[in-house]
Order: sequence, then C-alpha cells, then structure tokens
Amino acid sequence: LGLAVGVSLDFLATRVSYELDLKGPAMTVQTGCSTGLVALHLATQSLLAGECDMAIAGGVSIRLPQLAPYRYQEGDIVSPDGWCRPFDVKAGGTVASNGVAAVVLKRLDDAVADRNPIRALVLGTALNNDGSGKTGFTAPSVDGQVSVIADAQAVAGVAPGDVSYVEAHGTATALGDPIEVAALRQVFQGVAPGVCGLGSVKSNVGHLGAAAGLVGVIKT
Repeated sequence: LGLAVGVSLDFLATRVSYELDLKGPAMTVQTGCSTGLVALHLATQSLLAGECDMAIAGGVSIRLPQLAPYRYQEGDIVSPDGWCRPFDVKAGGTVASNGVAAVVLKRLDDAVADRNPIRALVLGTALNNDGSGKTGFTAPSVDGQVSVIADAQAVAGVAPGDVSYVEAHGTATALGDPIEVAALRQVFQGVAPGVCGLGSVKSNVGHLGAAAGLVGVIKT
C-alpha cells in the first residue's frame, strides 16, 4: 500500500504539500498536454481568491523506458526522423521526451514586499473547451482556440498589437500547427506583419506531455 501511494499520480500534489508543509489547496490536475498551464490558471485563481499566499504550479512527464524506439507511420503524430520542427517547412511530427517543470507564484504586492526575485508577471489566464466542435478528439478547433486566446487577452487587458511574442503549443504536426496559426491569424488580424514572433519550445526539448505548457512559460 505504501508503494502504491508513493507512486500514484493521484497523490502527487498532496505529497508535495506534506513534504513542504504547505497548507493551501492541493490538487492533482490531469488535462493531457495542457496540464501544466491549467495548473497555472488554477493557482492564480487561488491566489486571487485569497485561498493561499504562495502557490506552486507544476507538471511532470517521465516515460519508462526513457529511451525507446517507435515505428513511424505516415500521418501519425510522431516525427519520421526524430526531430521536432514546429511551424517549419520540414515539420513532420513531434518527439516525446521527459521532464519536470514548476513555477512559484505570489501576488505581485506580496512578492515586492518580500523582495522576491520576479521573473515574470502573469497578467491574465483563461480556460475553455470546444466540446464536440473539435477538429478531432485529440485536436482543438480553430473557433475554440480563437475564443480562449481572446478571453485571455481580455482578462489581461492586452490588445493584440501589444503582444511581441507568442509561445505556441507547436507540435510540428500537419493537423495541429495549422489550427494554431489559423486561430492566431484571426485574433491578430489587423496587426502589422513582422511585429510578433511565434515559437515552440518543443523544437529544443521535444514534447514534454503534462509539463509541456509550463516549460513554454519558463522559456518565454
């Protein structure tokens, strides 16, 4: 029983809280590739609601064995040559990798008062789900992407023209990347070309699954 509890994903957040004596909300989130970013959103909401004064949002993806071959099939999500090239003319698929990511969050006034090193300011976050309107169960719809990006910008009080860089999901797949670009085109329509960069950390470290979104935040 002790081993089962120790390795169970269900107890990851509460185990960290136990070891670090954290008394605020502790929950394990699992939403696939968006897990780390959903955790970030929930952490910011807890801070704004006064449920805690500091929050740790994290994501982890460790596959065993860590080095394993795969059989490439045309049209599948995995890369034919072991390289992940998001938004590139040579893009052919993604590469699974292992990693852990975590960020510590506090309300800005508290961080300033405590003289904490501040690496970034989260202006706003948003969540949604496009239900049955998805392109496929494993791929979002353009409309759903447009809606959540616009919602996040509205919450943050940021206009499209104020954004100088977008860190995208960018898996280098023939299905996913065009959906992201199509959605961004709609949200950023009217903005002068060349003023906003687009990238994905997966070109550097591969697809980190549940940790993927937070690694992108840390990179940015």
